[in-house]
Amino acid sequence: MSASEMSLTQADNTPNEPPVICIMGPTAAGKTALAMELHDILPCDIISVDSALIYRDMDIGTAKPNAEELKQYPHRLINIRDASESYSVAEFCQDALAQIAEIRAKGRIPLLVGGTMMYFKSLIEGISPLPQANAEIRQQIEAEAKELGWAHLHQALEKCDPQAAARINANDSQRITRALEVFRLTGNTLSHLSETKGDKLGGKIIQVAIAPKERKTLHQRIELRFNQMIEQGFEDEVKKLKQRSDLHENLSSIRCVGYRQMWQHLNGEYDHDEMVFKGVCATRQLAKRQLTWLRNWPNLTWLTMEDKTNLQQVLAMLK
Repeated sequence: MSASEMSLTQADNTPNEPPVICIMGPTAAGKTALAMELHDILPCDIISVDSALIYRDMDIGTAKPNAEELKQYPHRLINIRDASESYSVAEFCQDALAQIAEIRAKGRIPLLVGGTMMYFKSLIEGISPLPQANAEIRQQIEAEAKELGWAHLHQALEKCDPQAAARINANDSQRITRALEVFRLTGNTLSHLSETKGDKLGGKIIQVAIAPKERKTLHQRIELRFNQMIEQGFEDEVKKLKQRSDLHENLSSIRCVGYRQMWQHLNGEYDHDEMVFKGVCATRQLAKRQLTWLRNWPNLTWLTMEDKTNLQQVLAMLK
């Protein structure tokens, strides 16, 4: 048993639970690398907090750790959904809380890493207890959409839940379905129910964000990584997805950054160079949104990508 394991085991004899470490930050900032370094030292288990990594067969474009890395550094909540399936924030919170409880029960540290800020926020602050998906209601909504179109259903949503309709794009079939489903199941709007907070993460939480000193450094890394994805066969990965009759451009999975641009390129909407340009720009916009979330995040310790002492800083917080 290592010194860190022995120390944590001794700490478990007290009523205190092991802490939870949250590593946040924009895409391509080095979150996964830091998590792997911590995994080498601490008795911890990694939980992915990423709305794209949940999908099977979407590996290259999501920058998912490869099979060898996942064998050495297992990630929970990766590859848990088919690309045709939806996965709500509420489902993530339920799954993550269960994983955290299991890890803590073993006296180990849950290590959460990812860039989906809504997942982190809902987990830490709590999320409303929304109803489970109902297959019968969803089939009814799908049938209505087939007959009348999603624009008509979006208009129906405007009448029963104008706040949700204002947030949801008229082509976002999954989110329209969910909002209408909640209203038909409960008689309450998704907007109203979302104001009620449910279970949230308890105990000690160490929250760190890793980001570059200068934005241009991140932009360069994003462009480099996107081009590396192309070289690794990203186009073939999306071609295989396009061969499936159950997948289309408005699904949450295909709307992931990079996938949507490649999908449209394969539809002939623009050439390869423009696809790369649009993909890089979309990824930079994602990083900008992630940083905007984090600027107002409470109880957050900032680390810089260029700092060689990030590992030591996180370890010091555990003491």
